[in-house]
Amino acid sequence: MTNELVKVAEPENDIVDQGGDVVTFAFGDVEPVLDRGRVFDYFELWSNGKWYEPPVSLIGLEKTLHGSPHHESAIRLKVNMLKRFFKPSKLLGMKEFERLALDLIVFGCAYPERIDNIAGRPMSLQRSPALWTRVGKEPGQYFYLPKGNLTDVHEFKAFRVLQIQIPDTKQEIYGVPEYLAALNAIWLNDEATIFRIKYYRNGSHAGYIFYVNEEGFTDEDAKSVKKAMKDSKGPGNFRNMFLHIPKGKKDGVQIIPISEVMAKDEFNNIKSITRDDILAAHRVPPQLLGIVPQNAGGFGSALQSASVFFEHEIEPLQLRMLEINDWLGQEAVAFRDYVPPTTVGSAASSG
Repeated sequence: MTNELVKVAEPENDIVDQGGDVVTFAFGDVEPVLDRGRVFDYFELWSNGKWYEPPVSLIGLEKTLHGSPHHESAIRLKVNMLKRFFKPSKLLGMKEFERLALDLIVFGCAYPERIDNIAGRPMSLQRSPALWTRVGKEPGQYFYLPKGNLTDVHEFKAFRVLQIQIPDTKQEIYGVPEYLAALNAIWLNDEATIFRIKYYRNGSHAGYIFYVNEEGFTDEDAKSVKKAMKDSKGPGNFRNMFLHIPKGKKDGVQIIPISEVMAKDEFNNIKSITRDDILAAHRVPPQLLGIVPQNAGGFGSALQSASVFFEHEIEPLQLRMLEINDWLGQEAVAFRDYVPPTTVGSAASSG
């Protein structure tokens, strides 16, 4: 590993005296630009002697699928567009094709298995779930681990399984999905939503300082207000409170929010920024996902965006699926031509 890849920040003292009453301090450990976990990405894939393990956690990718509405919607959109123009054949039906397309986009790999008849000719294609399929060390060797059970491993017949993959730059054994760069954004989006739910359930949205600066406000009055505020938590907590202080001043009672404004702003910012990162990773126009524009100009024509999106994103996926035909030596996968709709009505009626 060269010095250019591992660049370490200069250490700082824990407490620095600036020569006066102002004292600053630094905290946190020294962080390398490239941490240890990513250094190991440059080594070979781990093998148990029979098959290679994937470079990323497939279970983690499966759980991440439901981590953000924009992430899952973008994936489902691609699958639906592939499915819409797919032409079923006697070897590959619509259901199996849809499962293969979903595996390819979510995991970066898809595994169709060739089922032969008695004469040894292809009879049908079945999808082996990418979540539990592993690439063997020998050419044409694949294994199926039902739900990760190592005691019930099934080895496919040699060269009966094809791997369709989205290439990786570090290794050629497994493919990787194209949205890896947005994983942190997906997780942050999910965590922000979970935090917001807990924030409301805990009643933290009522966080404020109730400040009273009145001579006529006695200790008994303070106890009464305190009890009324405690009773306002839980169901029906959005209630009004009446407070009367004789000869009170204009600013004698103040409500100073300490969490609501900041929490709301941070939540909105996190959701917006992570949404943009997710859409950028999937390269899906926002109008195709039903996102409401925040400006008067809008997002532009949805029909034009759909045509550009199909040409740049769906057609490359179709080309990957057509690898099945080269592998079989006959046509099992075919697609109808894409005809751009001219109006919303024709888009809904075109088949």
